[in-house]
Amino acid sequence: MLDHLKQDIDHGTPRRESTEEVTLEIDGFPVTVPKGTSLMRAAVDAGIKVPKLCATDSLEPFGSCRLCLVEVEGRKGYPASCTTPAEAGMKVKTQSPKLQDLRKGVMELYISDHPLDCLTCSANGNCELQDMAGVTGLRNVRYGVGAAAGAHHCDSKKDESNPYFTYDPSKCIVCNRCVRACEETQGTFALTISGRGFESRVSPGQDQPFMESECVSCGACVEACPTATLQEKSVIWLGQPEHSVITTCAYCGVGCGFKAEMKGTQVVRMVPWKDGKANEGHSCVKGRFAWGYATHQDRITKPMIRASIQDPWQEVSWEVALNHAASEFRRIQAKHGKDSIGGITSSRCTNEETYLVQKLIRAAFGNNNVDTCARVCHSPTGYGLGQTLGTSAGTQTFKSVEKADVIMVIGANPSEAHPVFASRMKRRLREGAKLIVVDPRRIDLVKSPHIQAAHHLQLKPGTNVAVITALAHVIVTEGLVNEAYVAERCDPKSFNQWREFVARPENSPEALEAASGVPAAELRGAARLYATGASDGTAAVTRRPNAAIYYGLGVTEHSQGSTMVMGIANLAMATGNVGREGVGVNPLRGQNNVQGSCDMGSFPHELPGYRHISDSTVRGQFEAAWGVTLNPEPGLRIPNMFDAALSGSFKALYCEGEDIVQSDPNTKHVAAAMMAMECVVVQDIFLNETAKYAHVFLPGSSFLEKDGTFTNAERRISRVRKVMPPLAGYADWEVTQKLAQALGYPMDYKNPEEIMAEIAALTPTFAGVSYEKIERLGSVQWPCNEHTEEAGTPIMHVDKFVRGKGRFIITQYVPTDEKVTRKFPLLLTTGRILSQYNVGAQTRRTPNNQWHSEDRLEIHPHDAEERGIKDDDWVGIASRAGDTVLRATVTERVQPGVVYTTFHFPESGANVITTDNSDWATNCPEYKVTAVQVMPVQQPSDWQREYSRFNQAQQDALQQARQPEGAHGK
Repeated sequence: MLDHLKQDIDHGTPRRESTEEVTLEIDGFPVTVPKGTSLMRAAVDAGIKVPKLCATDSLEPFGSCRLCLVEVEGRKGYPASCTTPAEAGMKVKTQSPKLQDLRKGVMELYISDHPLDCLTCSANGNCELQDMAGVTGLRNVRYGVGAAAGAHHCDSKKDESNPYFTYDPSKCIVCNRCVRACEETQGTFALTISGRGFESRVSPGQDQPFMESECVSCGACVEACPTATLQEKSVIWLGQPEHSVITTCAYCGVGCGFKAEMKGTQVVRMVPWKDGKANEGHSCVKGRFAWGYATHQDRITKPMIRASIQDPWQEVSWEVALNHAASEFRRIQAKHGKDSIGGITSSRCTNEETYLVQKLIRAAFGNNNVDTCARVCHSPTGYGLGQTLGTSAGTQTFKSVEKADVIMVIGANPSEAHPVFASRMKRRLREGAKLIVVDPRRIDLVKSPHIQAAHHLQLKPGTNVAVITALAHVIVTEGLVNEAYVAERCDPKSFNQWREFVARPENSPEALEAASGVPAAELRGAARLYATGASDGTAAVTRRPNAAIYYGLGVTEHSQGSTMVMGIANLAMATGNVGREGVGVNPLRGQNNVQGSCDMGSFPHELPGYRHISDSTVRGQFEAAWGVTLNPEPGLRIPNMFDAALSGSFKALYCEGEDIVQSDPNTKHVAAAMMAMECVVVQDIFLNETAKYAHVFLPGSSFLEKDGTFTNAERRISRVRKVMPPLAGYADWEVTQKLAQALGYPMDYKNPEEIMAEIAALTPTFAGVSYEKIERLGSVQWPCNEHTEEAGTPIMHVDKFVRGKGRFIITQYVPTDEKVTRKFPLLLTTGRILSQYNVGAQTRRTPNNQWHSEDRLEIHPHDAEERGIKDDDWVGIASRAGDTVLRATVTERVQPGVVYTTFHFPESGANVITTDNSDWATNCPEYKVTAVQVMPVQQPSDWQREYSRFNQAQQDALQQARQPEGAHGK
């Protein structure tokens, strides 16, 4: 979807929804629009543009610029068309001599206090003020211009503090668009108008620089600005783009649509796509600005091999690297057996690439030893929702939250990890929806500008199931179950067993208060609010609210992660909150293609579409298409691969786009397993932590260098489009295909569209998915087949559950084995931060480091004082798995007895101290509960000393590989 920078139509004001329509006349043309539509939008609908500066259709009308004045027959004055609603029978003029004089006079005032440097201005060619000067016919200014006009702002100092954009107040026309975008679109309220009258100017807070303010650099203000006041530095440096390509962000699971605006093959800027269904023209700091990693000097663009990890890397041709990897895999299988090798797919790669990797492992390796990082974070979602509702995915669109009356957020921090969705949710909360937060930390949503949670259930880490069961107890014992919904939609036997279980006295909030740490009264109030919309339960029988649950890794990454997901589904079914807009069970996926990597068959027991490998009928379909006989036995999960490597039976690994050494728990155990293997093949864009243990390195491609699709947390399948050629010569799917060919297995796809056609032919939920359809509709949501609408299924389980009758499952609370002791008296939990992403490989190579340059340990003032720890002190953290050193942040965001850190920087060693405890059903690691001790230190940990030594050795090996040709005897 390439265009020559064709600008989207801006209707001036937002679309209004109404069943009632009105017909009026604008410039002699009849126009029919929904009631409540502004005259400006009605005019644009009729193909008539009204001059404007303060109006844009992403913001509510403001009526300050006075350019959009119109005449209405029978009315005095000249109303602003942006703030005047259309009425039946109106006769409106948008052009007349008087209107021309008024508009020209307004433009004279704007230009008199504006620098006339249009030819050298960075916005030249894309400036609304410049456009409106032409539209109004302004040819001279009677009041003088700029400095000649007397008092002026033309010498105002620029604010260059933000690494991504510049604020030039000399060009500000005080249209308020940036302030309104910060409030309405982002919900941060970081900008204001300081001063009065002539002295009015946009200000981030109390006249602070942008980098010292509460601005989160989402870019909404830059996108809204009609002049060069707020301008991307990349545009200032590179000039205006000349074409654009629609693609999908490669960061979190929101899946924002973007326009990559280009000059040739050079990205000038990434602009949020107005028609992107997941983001509707909004963005966050990562997707909007942090794309420079794609051309970072650390990119590895040539294949490399070495005999052992102590040897220097040797740059070789693609043919040599692929043939070497294939021969090593075949040698190892001949010596140690067919099951001695395996592979790992990536949640950052496309659906097509992931599909090919699991196909290679099953068809070319001849086993099912395939797993994915998605299991390490969200496999309990697949298991828990599959058992209860019948499908392994969330139930709603992101837009659905706009219809929610009560929102429960469990173990998720959307403001940091899913900021574009968080902005949408906060907008709904400002409109009056009630919020329940279940989290050990006081996250941003508990209290932020114009938002305050009705209930914050600040539970102890590891007690999720106790809390969800206590909530269910209140709903059952206080008569808050939606009996009619349950009788119609759910299995009666399982419901009755569950009802009897949760009603037991030992499952009451009072009985579980000691275990969870949540006051019983808070639990009861939250349960009543979720079920009835009122904390006292008064609305129980008169009106049931739309109540939605959103959850994250704070639910899944526990020893009872699957149990908790089933508990959430139980709660939603019992209250009738599945199957329509504004409700549902909604996992917030951490990486861009977590959902897709699961859909594509990345688990050792499941083929694409979540169908078990032991099903002979399903297996037969793939065997016929792939031309091989498939192994019916499930293969090894990642932890099983590690254990088998240490025991000597697993010898080789193909790892595409995943950094298991940094991201998986118990780093020392992972590193030992990697060193025990004979051949590790890593395919990535950077020499990551896992690549330090590799024998073959195959250069990968960034999302800007490939075609394909991503599937976001809504099950929305969106296109990824290549905007520049792969720096290493091949996209990831091509590398996998060439490896399969080197192994002797035929793969001969001409492009990713052919791969998707095969996926659709073999996967019932994808049967209606095609590139043609995605191009035409923008995106589709699975299930998408002959049983659904053309664009797929926005809301799941509308008339009935996928499994038929909803199944309730008993959720017995079982305390985690990871308990505090005298030696390890604190509980460590982990999470993410806005400016960094996952293991940080991408964002650490961007200016985002200016916001967050190291992982820190949050500790409560009481625990800090007890240990003599002050803010910024270095502290040692020890667990039964290992120890590391971090800098401390003393804060009441965490409760006494709990400490918290992020995991974005490898040198911090956050996963050195996490244990290998895991979910009982899926082996999802228990990252969120680790018993630790924290003490002040003045030296690095053993881990960090070893990391520094090993890292230096690997850097030396890389530098040696990059010596001029001939240095390695080539």
